[in-house]
Amino acid sequence: MTTHGTPRPAPPAAPGTTRRTLLAAGTAAAALPLALGTPARAAAPAAAPAQGAEAAGDAAALRDRWHTLLTGGPGLDRTDPGIAAAVARIGRAGTTAATGLDPGRTDGLWPDLTSTTLSNHVTTSFKRLATLATAWAVEGTPQYADPAVADLLLRSVDWMLDHRYGPGHTRFDNDWDWEIGSALALNDTAVLLGDALGAARLDRVTAAVRHYTPDPNLWRADRQIATGANRVWICTVVAVNAVLRDAGDDLGRVRDALSDVEGGGADSVLAFTDTAGAAGTGEGFSSDGSFLQHYKHPYNGGYGKELLTNLSRLLRLLAGTPWTVTDPDLDNVVRWVEDGFDPLIVRGDVMASVCGREIARPSKQGHASAQTVTEAVLRLIPAFPGATADRFTALVKQWITEDTYRDFLAVTDLASLAAARQVLASPVPARGRLVGHRQYPGMDKAAHHRPSFALGLSAYSTRIYNYESIQNENLHGWRLSDGMVLLYTDDLGHYSEDYWPTVDPNRLPGTTALARRPADAAGQRTTSTADWAGGTALPGTTLGAYGMELRAHGSSLRALKSWFCLDDVVVCLGSGITAGPDTAGAVVETTVENRKLRDPAAALTVDGVVAPAQAGWSAALDGVRWLHLDGTGGYVFPRTAGLRAVREERTATWREINLKYGTDTPVTRPYLTLWQDHGETPGGAGYYWLQAPAASAEKTRQWADAPPVRLLADTEAVHAVERCADGLLAANFWTAGTVRDLTCDGPASVLVRRDPGGTVTLAVSDPTQLRDRVLLDLDGPRLRAARGSDVRTQRVAGATRITVDTAGLRGATRTLTLTRS
Repeated sequence: MTTHGTPRPAPPAAPGTTRRTLLAAGTAAAALPLALGTPARAAAPAAAPAQGAEAAGDAAALRDRWHTLLTGGPGLDRTDPGIAAAVARIGRAGTTAATGLDPGRTDGLWPDLTSTTLSNHVTTSFKRLATLATAWAVEGTPQYADPAVADLLLRSVDWMLDHRYGPGHTRFDNDWDWEIGSALALNDTAVLLGDALGAARLDRVTAAVRHYTPDPNLWRADRQIATGANRVWICTVVAVNAVLRDAGDDLGRVRDALSDVEGGGADSVLAFTDTAGAAGTGEGFSSDGSFLQHYKHPYNGGYGKELLTNLSRLLRLLAGTPWTVTDPDLDNVVRWVEDGFDPLIVRGDVMASVCGREIARPSKQGHASAQTVTEAVLRLIPAFPGATADRFTALVKQWITEDTYRDFLAVTDLASLAAARQVLASPVPARGRLVGHRQYPGMDKAAHHRPSFALGLSAYSTRIYNYESIQNENLHGWRLSDGMVLLYTDDLGHYSEDYWPTVDPNRLPGTTALARRPADAAGQRTTSTADWAGGTALPGTTLGAYGMELRAHGSSLRALKSWFCLDDVVVCLGSGITAGPDTAGAVVETTVENRKLRDPAAALTVDGVVAPAQAGWSAALDGVRWLHLDGTGGYVFPRTAGLRAVREERTATWREINLKYGTDTPVTRPYLTLWQDHGETPGGAGYYWLQAPAASAEKTRQWADAPPVRLLADTEAVHAVERCADGLLAANFWTAGTVRDLTCDGPASVLVRRDPGGTVTLAVSDPTQLRDRVLLDLDGPRLRAARGSDVRTQRVAGATRITVDTAGLRGATRTLTLTRS
């Protein structure tokens, strides 16, 4: 994984006494000696978790801690069927890793890992050695303590040090492999082999790792600032290397690097990136739960999960020692879990819109990313005792039990298995299915959770990149942020089992796009020229308005797109769809659905008539009022619509979307695709439908006869709907405009709910993130804000004018409660 670097900003001059300067002063005041057994100072641990009776600073004890993380430790009941199955799994993995291993070769340890231009061959070699070393170190495997296996491992480590890795070897390709990937695996192998490695070989190993990764603050050959997940990876490499060398000074540097003491906190991985005075690259977690890496790529489910899992390991390693992390910002980790991961996980699957280029890796299918998050939170539970530990326990118990697609207990490592067993046996009840609506203005994403489904919305803007395709990965990610709608139902494997290579990448659900195939990786790492992306939500409900102004990359295609999430109904609305002469020859399409079918013959009902179910069927559907797809849900078109439909068996290889990690084996999956054709060079086209996920065919028909939502506006000034049951108004203002009883002075997203007793609740945001205030005029009786509120109201011509301050909110919602005067 490549990333970028940024010149180190100069520390602020005379900043005054702050938490950062206190941390720095404490570090400078007492340099740690080289021996772990004689620390010069011990920072007072803040709520440090107990990790056993080892003496702080005991190098052997710290090596044992890391060994336990890798193997589960010595106290496991190996007669337990679950433990026995995990041990057998480790043994099988070791056997696979040893297949073809030959340190007598001259071109590589394995015949498929001989490249001297692809650095991932180096990392993969070390990972296979670590896998075999794990099998050798875990009691009960066929390889356990086998002298022949140890000899094979030692000769193989020597081969890598002689021929590929360390001083005297020229690095090539990707810095990540040399400084992080290979180093992590080699460190683990050294810990697992322990005394069998020998002192001289241990010196060679630690010197090789330090050659590439000497500083927890810096990385890459030109010594750039490490940020986000890369910084935590680098810190992990340095920390384990320090334990192997008995070097306490470097553990102190690791602790301080997490807070970026050297840089005055500018690139602290623990601080929120949007806090006052944040001066770093902006990579990491912001206070709304968004996570960015590589400057502007949403990455909670990629780099974010790697940051969390490696930080959880480091906290376990350092807890209760003189190098315990005591930064007050460590408490932010709780919000990362609860705001930055929980709403983006659906029954064991992390929403693909925040997984970056990892969706194009076959190894990341099948809920693998959520497994990593779950393992990390299991490790964090001891670090946050009390109420937080109980909440984490309830959360992990929910995640494990509700994922019936991937059995966590059957795939996780031994240490996490033991911890998970404790959680499942805990009297703390599972949290329960998540129900809520969450928006992420820090990365132009939203998540809508109801009891029977979840929906993920993906946009981009001037602030956020569209998609990432580097290292020849994710080559067809063109539409991932063009209004993609990801629907999660009880088909838990929908986005697994080869979805991403086989889906039509130009017709992702919800997107408006030219029916023209771009070149591989075209337009990746591009921001939009439009600022409007985001929305507003009513706290404590599943009511939200979301939208984006789409300005397509590489063409004149434009569209205004809104989604009004009103509990079990999602209004999909588009207007102003235009495209100029540069798009001639390609029609513009809005994709209603593109579903990989769990049942290839799943019935599609169109206005009460079941369509043919055989592969190869296609049709032009005119005057459609409603559709229902078994296993997916319903679609209502209050204004009858013309649709195109096709059932097809789609065949592809993973190599087509990932040259680096893809495979050449063809895979075939069944799909049903529905879309609206706006024609070539449309001028002001639009669409309007109600999506009813998980609804029955009968419920869909009922809503077609009596829609639960009334369309109020779909102009180029405003999109707005009214819920018939209670009059709730949801509106996205693209410019100043009026709809029903509400007038707005410019871009804004607004929800208005009139409550019993005359109270009015408003939720307001500025999705452009450029406005200092939003002015709203609400017709009707005079309203006033609660006493002490900073909301200003005044009477103007039969309406109440409400001034909402939005400066500094970065697109977040402000919720206001007004009462009659």
